[in-house]
Amino acid sequence: MSGALADVRVLELGAIGPAPFAGALLADLGADVVRIDRIGGPPPDRPPRFDFYNRNKRSLALDLKRPEGVQTLLQLVRRADVLTEGYRPGVLERLGLAPAVLLAANPKLVIGRMTGWGQAGPLAAEAGHDINYLALTGALHAIGSAEAPAPPLNLVADLGGGAMYLAVGVLAAVLEARRSGQGQVVDAAMVDGVTHLMSAFQAMRQEGAWEDRRASNLVDGGAPYYGCYVAKDGRHVAVGAIEPHFYAALLAVLQIDPATLPPQNERAQWPAMRERFAAVFRTRTRDEWVQAAAGRDACLAPVLSIDEAPRHPQMRARAAYADFDGVRHPAPAPRLSRTPAALRRGAPAPGQHSEELLREAGFADEALRALLAAGVVRGANP
Repeated sequence: MSGALADVRVLELGAIGPAPFAGALLADLGADVVRIDRIGGPPPDRPPRFDFYNRNKRSLALDLKRPEGVQTLLQLVRRADVLTEGYRPGVLERLGLAPAVLLAANPKLVIGRMTGWGQAGPLAAEAGHDINYLALTGALHAIGSAEAPAPPLNLVADLGGGAMYLAVGVLAAVLEARRSGQGQVVDAAMVDGVTHLMSAFQAMRQEGAWEDRRASNLVDGGAPYYGCYVAKDGRHVAVGAIEPHFYAALLAVLQIDPATLPPQNERAQWPAMRERFAAVFRTRTRDEWVQAAAGRDACLAPVLSIDEAPRHPQMRARAAYADFDGVRHPAPAPRLSRTPAALRRGAPAPGQHSEELLREAGFADEALRALLAAGVVRGANP
C-alpha cells in the first residue's frame, strides 16, 4: 500500500452513489477500503471493471441480516479506523450495528453516515435522489433556463454536497481520533452539503445582488458574457468573461466595437446583447472560435462531449485520464507531490477478497470454512 492514507483502514457498507464515491476518493489516496457487499442481492448488471466508484477497493460478501454476519463485521471493526454507510436512517440500528455498538467494539472508530435528507427531520425516512435533495436547497430553482429548472447531472448533491463532505468529515474525525483516542459519528447529508455550497448565492440574495429568477444573474446564464452559444456547426462554445479586461478581450475576438454596445453590466440590456453575441457566434464553427480566441484571455472554451474531453490537448497534458483495467478511468485527484494517489486495482466482484480479508482479521481456517458453508460469507467462487 502507498499514498497519503496508506495507514487508514475503511469498512464501507455496500451502497450506491455518494458513499462509494467517497470511498473511492479515499482509496485513490491510499486508504485500504473494504466494501462489505450483500449476499442474496440481485446480480451485478455490468462487469465490475465499469464500477469506477469501487476501484482500488477489496470486497467481502457478508450477510448482515444474520447474527454471525454482524459478529464477523464487529471483529473487522476492531481493526478499522472508519466505517461508512449510506442506508436510510434507522437501518444500521435495525441490523444491530448502532453507533454505540460499533464504538463499544472500537472506541476510536469514525462512523460516516451518508444520507440525502439527514438523520432527523420530517423527511428523514423518505426516499429520494439527487434531484430531490437539490430541489430542497434552492439550488435547483436557480439552475436552468428561464422556463424551467434543469438537473445538473447528479454532480451537485450526490457528489459535491454528499461524497465530498463525507470524505472531508471522515478525514477530520480520523485526525481528531488519533489525538484524542475517541471516535465519533459523521452525519453527512446532501441537503446540508448543497446548502453550504450555496453560501455565496445565499449571501448575494440577501444583499440584493441576486434576482430570484433563472437566467437573469451573473453566473446563471443571464449575463451575455457568461454562458453558452451555438456555433455555425451546431456545436457550442462557453464564455466566462466576467472581469472588464477579459470582457474587452472577448469583444475583440468577436470583432464587436465596444462603442456599439451598452455598458457591460447594464442588466436591462443583457437580452439584446445576448442576441447580438449569438448572431456573431453563428458565423464560425466551434473550433474556429477556439482558434480565434487562443492566447487572448477571452475566457472562451469549447463545449466538449464526454468522448471528446479525453482527446483535448490540455486534458492529455495533464494525464487527466488513465487506461486501467481495460477501460479509460478519470485519473485520481487531487495530485499530491510526494505521496501521489494511484490506480492500484480494478473494482472487485462481490466477495472477491472475502477469504483473504477474514484471514487478515484473525479468522482461523476452520472458522472461515464454517462461515462459508453456512452462507454467512460468500467467497470469490461461491
